[in-house]
Amino acid sequence: MEHGNFKSIYAWSSVVASLCYCYFIPARIPKGFLRLVSLLPVFCHFTVLPMYIPSVFFRGVSSLFITWLANSKLLLFAFGQGPLAWAQSQSLHIFIASAALPIRAKRADDSNPSSSKKKVPFLNLGTEILALSVLLALAAKYRETAHPLVLQADYCCVIFLLVDVLVAFSSSVVRALVGLELEPPSNAPYSSTSLQEFWGKRWNLTVTNTLRLSVYKPVRSVSAGVVGNRWAALPAFFATFLVSGLMHELIYYYVSRAKPSWEVTSFFILHGICVMIELVIKRGLKGKREMPWFISGPLTIGFVILTSFWLFFPPLMKSGADEMILEEFRSFCESWKGRLGTLSPNILSPKLS
Repeated sequence: MEHGNFKSIYAWSSVVASLCYCYFIPARIPKGFLRLVSLLPVFCHFTVLPMYIPSVFFRGVSSLFITWLANSKLLLFAFGQGPLAWAQSQSLHIFIASAALPIRAKRADDSNPSSSKKKVPFLNLGTEILALSVLLALAAKYRETAHPLVLQADYCCVIFLLVDVLVAFSSSVVRALVGLELEPPSNAPYSSTSLQEFWGKRWNLTVTNTLRLSVYKPVRSVSAGVVGNRWAALPAFFATFLVSGLMHELIYYYVSRAKPSWEVTSFFILHGICVMIELVIKRGLKGKREMPWFISGPLTIGFVILTSFWLFFPPLMKSGADEMILEEFRSFCESWKGRLGTLSPNILSPKLS
C-alpha cells in the first residue's frame, strides 16, 4: 500500500513539475516548431503517466485528464492557441489548473457556441455525489446477479454523473482557490434533440471544446480547400469522432490492460457517420421539415443508450475493468466504515473522570 501511495504521489508531482517547466521554459520560446520540440518530453511523459498509477480508477482519470486533455492543450499551446495560450499570461497556479484539470474558464472573447446558451441545472454537486455512490453501491452488490442490460443501464447513469462530478469538483476547487468563473461540465445532455446537439453542445463540454480546437477546426480548414466550405464539416466530423474513439480506446487499455477490441472506436465512428448523415439531411431539407422535439429527443437519447449497450460498455465488462473499479469502491467504503467505527465510540462516549 505504501509503495502504491508513493507511486501515485510521484506521478501527480511529476505532472506539476512538468507543467512548471512548460510555464517557465517553452512559454518563453516563440510559438511554432521550436516550442513544439521543447514540449516533446512532456508529451512522452504524460502519455505513459497512467502506467505508474496503481489504482484502476485513477489510471482512467489520469489518462483522461493528462494523457488526452493536457496533451491536447499543450499541442495547441505549442502554436499559440487553446486555453493555455490565455493562461500563459496568468499566474503559475492558473496555468497548472487550466492544463491539468478538465476546466474551462469563461472569457469575454469566448466563441464557443455552447457557451452562449442558457445552462439548464439538473442536480447540485452534493446530490450527484450521493446518487453516484448509491449507483456504484448497487452495481458492486448486484454485479454477479443483475441482468446485463440492467447493469449497463446503471453504468449509463454512473458515466453521466461521474463526468459531471469530476469536472464540477475540479471547478469548485479551482473557483475556491483562484476565483475563476468556469464553464459547467455539461448542458443538460438529456434534452438533446439530435446527435449533433448531444455531442457538440451538451455532453462533456470540456472534451468537446478540446476536440473542436485540436481536431475539428484544423481538419475543416484543410478540407475546405479540397471539397469546399459547404461540405468541409463532413470530414472534420469524421476525424473528430475517430480521434475521440482512439483516445477512449487508449483509456480503456490503461484501465484494463487488455488488448484493444476496437468496439469503443467503432461506437464513435458510428456516431460520427450518423452526425454526418444528420447534417446532409438538414441541409437537404433546408429547415422545411423538422421532427417534433418530443419525437427527436427520445430517439436521440435512445440511440445513444442502445449503441452504448452494444459497443461502449461491453469491452469494460468483458475485460473485468468494471469489476476492478467496483472492488476499489468496496475497499474504499470498507476503509471509511472502519475509520468511522473506531472514531464513533470516542465521539459518542463521555469521558469518565
